[in-house]
Amino acid sequence: MLISSPFEALEILVLGSLMGRQGSPRSPRPGIQKPSLSSGCDPPPLGRRVPGGEWNKSAPTSGSKSEPAKVCVKGVYAGKRQNWLHRHLRTIVFTLGWIGLMFVFDSCMVSIVKYTLISKNASLPRESSESKEDGGINGGDRKPVIEMYSQLVNSASASLAKVFEEEPASLWEEPYREASQWKPCAHRTLPSNHEEGNAGESNGYIIVSANGGLNQQRVAICNAVAVASLLNATLVLPRFLYSNVWKDPSQFGDIYQEECFVKTLEDDIEIVKELPPALRFLNIEAIGSQITDADLDKEAKPVDYIRTVLPLLLKNGVVHFLGFGNRLGFDPLPFHLQRLRCKCNFHALKFTPKIQKVGALLVSRIRKFKAARSTMIDKQLLGNYAPIRNSLSPDGETSRYLALHLRFEEDMVAYSQCEFGGGESERKELQAYRESHFPLLMERLKNSKQVSPTELRMLGRCPLTPEEAALVLAGLGFKRSTHIYLAGSQVYGGESRMRPLTGLYPNLVTKETLLTPSELSPFRNFSSQLAALDFIVCATADVFAMTDSGSQLSSLVSGFRAYYGGGQAPTLRPNKKRLAAIMSENNTMDWNNFKYRVRKMIEEGQKVRARKFGRSIYRQPRCPECMCKSYY
Repeated sequence: MLISSPFEALEILVLGSLMGRQGSPRSPRPGIQKPSLSSGCDPPPLGRRVPGGEWNKSAPTSGSKSEPAKVCVKGVYAGKRQNWLHRHLRTIVFTLGWIGLMFVFDSCMVSIVKYTLISKNASLPRESSESKEDGGINGGDRKPVIEMYSQLVNSASASLAKVFEEEPASLWEEPYREASQWKPCAHRTLPSNHEEGNAGESNGYIIVSANGGLNQQRVAICNAVAVASLLNATLVLPRFLYSNVWKDPSQFGDIYQEECFVKTLEDDIEIVKELPPALRFLNIEAIGSQITDADLDKEAKPVDYIRTVLPLLLKNGVVHFLGFGNRLGFDPLPFHLQRLRCKCNFHALKFTPKIQKVGALLVSRIRKFKAARSTMIDKQLLGNYAPIRNSLSPDGETSRYLALHLRFEEDMVAYSQCEFGGGESERKELQAYRESHFPLLMERLKNSKQVSPTELRMLGRCPLTPEEAALVLAGLGFKRSTHIYLAGSQVYGGESRMRPLTGLYPNLVTKETLLTPSELSPFRNFSSQLAALDFIVCATADVFAMTDSGSQLSSLVSGFRAYYGGGQAPTLRPNKKRLAAIMSENNTMDWNNFKYRVRKMIEEGQKVRARKFGRSIYRQPRCPECMCKSYY
């Protein structure tokens, strides 16, 4: 007989026991007298019953000839049953209770499996006219899912399916106590033993027209503040160049609070909104006072400005820096100029109320309500829209979230010259993009030694894919239910690339999914303002995970979290070279070994270190010029 389930087996076992015990009174064992309890029932004839209902009297019974006749009384057997039930009532109740418990457990497991399947299906792209028309970033039909590390993805999926497994609490904390010892102090008055900037009458006016996106412009602004102090010049409120790449007409006042910028730096440099009338209509380029990026070395030193720029400033009264991308080095630089850079970046540049309000709205929706945490980061970035401490949601719970900056845009992918498992069609597509958008790169490649995509990956020069980012998070131990905010532009490959990430972590949102069309419409066609929203949500996150340490957004956000985080704002920095070595063993590595190596890699990147010579002060502000260290 086939048994379909453990419950059926248990049922057969119990019923068999019941039937066996209930049958005993009907077949008394030989040699046991059965007293007659009633005269109303005739004794059965001796012998064996044969078919047809007759008794064979010649057949001997199992008892001796002297054995008294057996008596059959219906009441006897009824009484026997009652006595048996009474004696075994506790056993029956316990058995039925155990069966009920197993049924409840089985129902729970079925519900969990159904929830897992529903969540996984919900993370898959829906069949809609919109998705068919979109078809990824390049249009066309939906592409198949691309996985480079299918074995690790399967292991990660199995690990995340263990819903009762505890998540390490340390994931949401800074692992090293030293982080809390560094305090912000760039806004404080300089000690008397440090050299101040030049005093007296201004040597002229400095104009800066910054190129690039939000984060490149932010660096240019703070570098311009330092140069103005170095040359004892008056800074005109910075301007932003229109870029055919970014296509954003935003100016300084559309992104930052002008009055706050001027007031915060008024003790350091003079800032005006425009040139005086005598210089306003001057052809600056014609008089030779326009300085382009070609006229200054990248990361130029203070002496270069004194030799090249100061004479023009003294002669014409004005100098115009056009572009000004990374045109001031980090070292060597006087103490007060480094401090001024930090003061500009961390204190003077505050987003407009329009950006702060929507940024606060994004954060509150990720956390499900006005979050019950109010940190220094919140106050600096959100201003009057920062959440009130200890405000409670209807259910009294908060929702932690992780912000992930995924640098996997088409231009980034194409420029890297790496391959990402898409085969020949991907190679042709990226080659065509390089030829169209990066002619200088193509010219340089013709005259240099070719490096294979595999070598580039092992050298750590390839941007991390969504799949690799998901595997790192799973390896660290973040649960499937983790709320993730995805920052950045459109991912190359669309849904076919995103599926490994959304399959492992379905609770993934962006500003486009959190905001209504009417809330998002004031920011459309303004890429720098949209980037400011990403900056806010990433900086205020419980955990920030970057995938490219060379990204300006990741650098500025991680620096902001180090400056204002108070040792409670962990940042995850994968080492792409070490990660490539780990991933290369995809087919032979078990999941426990993968987790161990990934965690060691991330722990190494979280060590608290003071800024080294030549490193960005915006990314690594832990230095005497920016922060003060306490020992308690």
